[in-house]
Amino acid sequence: MSFNVKAFESASFDHSTPIMPRLNVLCLVLLCAVNLSVAEFYKFQNTLGHLKAQTSSDVQQIAVENLIKRILPDRGGEFTAVVNSSFNLNGKEAFKISKVEGKIAITGTTGVTVATGFNYYLKYYCSAHISWELSQLQLPKELPEADVSIALNDQFRYYQNVCTTSYSFVWWTWEQWEKHIDWMALNSFNFVLAFNGQEAIWDRVYRKLNLTNTEIDEQFSGPAFLSWLRMGNLRGWGGPLSESWHNKSLILQHQILDRMRGLGIIPILPAFAGQVPRAFKVLYPETNMTKMSLWNSFPDKYCCPYFIDPNEELFQTIGKLFIEEVRAIQIAEYGTDHVYNCDSFNEMDPGNGDLTYLSNVGKSIYQAMTSADSDAIWVLQGWMFYNDQFWADTDRAKSFLTSVPTGKMIVLDLQSEQFPQFTRLEQYFGQPYIWCMLHNFGGTLGMHGSADTINTDVIATRTALNSTMIGTGLTMEGINQNYVIYDLMSEQAWRSEPADLTEWFRNYSRRRYGKQDENAERAWHGFQNTLYIFNGLYRMRGQFAVSKTPSLDISTWTWYEYSDLFDAWKALLMASDNLKDSPGYLHDVVDVTRQVLQNNGDIYYNKLVEAFTAKNISEFQKFATIFRGILLDLETILATNEAFLLGKWLEAAKGYAGDIKEEKLFEYNARNQITLWGPYGEIMNYAIKQWSGLVQDFLYPRWDEFIYAMNFSLVYDTEFLENTVKVLIFFLYEEPFVYSRKVYTTEPAGDSIQIAKIIEGRSWYSNSTDIPDMKIIPVHNPDRPDIGYPLIYER
Repeated sequence: MSFNVKAFESASFDHSTPIMPRLNVLCLVLLCAVNLSVAEFYKFQNTLGHLKAQTSSDVQQIAVENLIKRILPDRGGEFTAVVNSSFNLNGKEAFKISKVEGKIAITGTTGVTVATGFNYYLKYYCSAHISWELSQLQLPKELPEADVSIALNDQFRYYQNVCTTSYSFVWWTWEQWEKHIDWMALNSFNFVLAFNGQEAIWDRVYRKLNLTNTEIDEQFSGPAFLSWLRMGNLRGWGGPLSESWHNKSLILQHQILDRMRGLGIIPILPAFAGQVPRAFKVLYPETNMTKMSLWNSFPDKYCCPYFIDPNEELFQTIGKLFIEEVRAIQIAEYGTDHVYNCDSFNEMDPGNGDLTYLSNVGKSIYQAMTSADSDAIWVLQGWMFYNDQFWADTDRAKSFLTSVPTGKMIVLDLQSEQFPQFTRLEQYFGQPYIWCMLHNFGGTLGMHGSADTINTDVIATRTALNSTMIGTGLTMEGINQNYVIYDLMSEQAWRSEPADLTEWFRNYSRRRYGKQDENAERAWHGFQNTLYIFNGLYRMRGQFAVSKTPSLDISTWTWYEYSDLFDAWKALLMASDNLKDSPGYLHDVVDVTRQVLQNNGDIYYNKLVEAFTAKNISEFQKFATIFRGILLDLETILATNEAFLLGKWLEAAKGYAGDIKEEKLFEYNARNQITLWGPYGEIMNYAIKQWSGLVQDFLYPRWDEFIYAMNFSLVYDTEFLENTVKVLIFFLYEEPFVYSRKVYTTEPAGDSIQIAKIIEGRSWYSNSTDIPDMKIIPVHNPDRPDIGYPLIYER
């Protein structure tokens, strides 16, 4: 295949910067005096300079050579990799790509930078694509010439949210982790959370502090909810954890750490945040501790662990003991990386607003780290500074942030693309921070993004006066959605000026699908100017009427014209003859059709409620038919692609179990997280997914029942008991779903393109006159025969 290298290079890149030779002291001083970005790079070197890859260049070189072979098993020999820790551009990590004796030679400062250069070459010289869900690696027969050197802007490229481990990684095997760590390195991430196995360590710590098996079981949540156990939001929910789980988690953690460190990634390990099991109140009655605040209305059985007063000696004892166990188990073979994360007040107010108290909490957490590791650096998620009104008082934030020596804490400005806090908090009162794109909540699948914002604001913030920004990061709660926006954000690690987004989105379609197609390019131009042009303060959650609990007061909204998105979708379908063999194209046909159906769900939900309120029976029944049909079409299209199958999630959960009892528990965890999110629906729909199987047996039945009750109320002129109907739906459909053991397929069925075109041809049901086939609410729930319900509605 032919490929126009110059066309891609001219889009938005400056490759003219020469590689600098080793600098002498005078040159370095002059460079720092005239180049702001270099000065910023060195700003925190006195406190953060020791955070670097702990493995040798030789080890990293072997690791990245193996990565290249995994990505291109048949053509890996056409690339050479050299890791040279002295190689740099203007004092920054960098990579150089050239063609030497017929092979593509990549030199970089670390294994990660070499991998980044490899990915850069694949994207911008070979029009290839490696994403979370899939890859497109149709390389030209003869690899194009290259001569380019690029510096990475910041010392740190951070990856993960503490919630990602639960929403996306919880059931992963090493095979999946290996692929994902490769992806991290390919996209420059060198500063990554590594949280697996910490409950096994806490189990050892708790036993040393005299807790019993029963008391430990009451503390540990199930696997799908560990993220919130670790932040003190809940306890025990979905648990307990078995020895089998602990052993598997530790083995996996060793594999993860080994590979991360081999590539030059700095893993961030957990630390003690101050929360302890309820049993501590009995075991240590003289210790001052307070019950944590209620989180999302969880019942007392599953909420509110204790928080030890920072002045108590026990705080330091536990914190030091935990770090020592972490170091003994997880980093003994490699030495320490010196970086730890913990969050004491995630979505919960501290029990005391006194400035001295808040300062003491920070000091105690940091002291517990340094008592076991004198060079410890604390990584703090900054979500609380935006999310919780408590921290609107900047004096409180200042007391907490400045309790740690300047440069010894790194703050993750968690949602910089929408709610940055670094300006309000005066660049975190001197502490370094990382500009992060959060974007996703709960792993939901709604398509959206702020391409313009991340394309310009990262660069502007980095070079702003008195900026303490030291890196960029991705902090999504869940992956496998909206890959395009993460691809763009990842490039901010090396971009020195904004991209031409029109050209960038056009090239994205070429890379993802493996060939140029005018209709696909027109579609992605449409997506750019609808889905990915969001800029505002509305809290994005990727939610739509079809995936919410049925109600008469659902708020729907959008920031673009529906018709513009529908036109872009139709353009995508017009590319089917040319792109029908592209896995990326087939995935996107399903994904965008899913989005279009959800948008139409919002449209017809509003029409449905309007007709119901007006007591217009014929209009209501027409819109009811359309709305229910949208859900049925949604199930049908989702079933055609493996990325949208409930069965994959459930079988992964069951596959992690050590026995049948644990299999049932893990399946319950998996089902509950994506539906009720709690024993009684405390965070209902927060992590809902539009997956085949989930639509069929969860989303559709509850809407079908709600619409039936609405119809009955209209036809028989009776009061619509909305709250009663919602209670019935919970007991008849929502709760039974999480207890069900129904097996769902892991294999796709149906032709994605054909089904999408059938849906397109429906003209959005505007001519539908069929009356819904309303059914009577059953007296008994067949999945829970021990519970009976009154027959509220009768014909």
